[in-house]
Amino acid sequence: MDLQINGKTALVTGSTAGIGFAIAAELAREGAVVTINGRSQAGVDAALGRLREQVPGARVRGVAADLATAAGCAELFAACPRAEIVVNNLGIFDPAPFEAIADSEWQRFFDTNVMSGVRVARHYLPAMKAANWGRIVFISSESGINTPGEMVHYGMTKSAQLAVSRGLAQSCAGTGVTVNAVLPGPTRSEGVTDFFGKLAADAGIAVDEMERRFFAEGRPTSILKRMIAPAEVAALVAYVCSARASATTGAALRVEGGVVSTMC
Repeated sequence: MDLQINGKTALVTGSTAGIGFAIAAELAREGAVVTINGRSQAGVDAALGRLREQVPGARVRGVAADLATAAGCAELFAACPRAEIVVNNLGIFDPAPFEAIADSEWQRFFDTNVMSGVRVARHYLPAMKAANWGRIVFISSESGINTPGEMVHYGMTKSAQLAVSRGLAQSCAGTGVTVNAVLPGPTRSEGVTDFFGKLAADAGIAVDEMERRFFAEGRPTSILKRMIAPAEVAALVAYVCSARASATTGAALRVEGGVVSTMC
């Protein structure tokens, strides 16, 4: 299927690894001119090298900026003033007992996971509306619907993204600009792999066994019963960013392996 985005300018935040990197690679394969983003120049440069190896001829560039801050967003906007496709992927997670989560951590999660996307969308939206075409996607999570007891602060930010996405879509009514949220489930990103490796080592068991226990005990409603590959998430995101997805807006689209057990 031709997604009809050849030559479109795209920005993927938090895209030096994991889901964000997979999304950037998928958009580049479709011919989009992609800007990737990370906090460090070294990380951005390394990701650009990997992306060019995976997608020969890809038109890609990178911007190092910490989008958890207003100043970092301003740096991004100066370096990348225009984007027709915006994927707000930047996000952090860290399991912690609710009683142990300090005010500063709540604020850090909100600034990183929510305000980064708010600022980015606010900057690029006016030009999209003027051109009567644009795509904004928020990478939320099944945790935005099923708030995890071990990461209440994370779940809160993912629920907030759903509210921002839906409200922003409604503000674009009657235009060619669509806004959607995509909800991945447990995904085998670098951060998740490292996390499970540490849990397995602490418990003295193999990583495969730790993952089996996770789905049996932590996510028993999962139908897939395995970790999702970042490329599986990226495939859905690329479609949502495409010209073919023109009637899909204001949606919360699941790619979570059936963890969410409700029909709607």
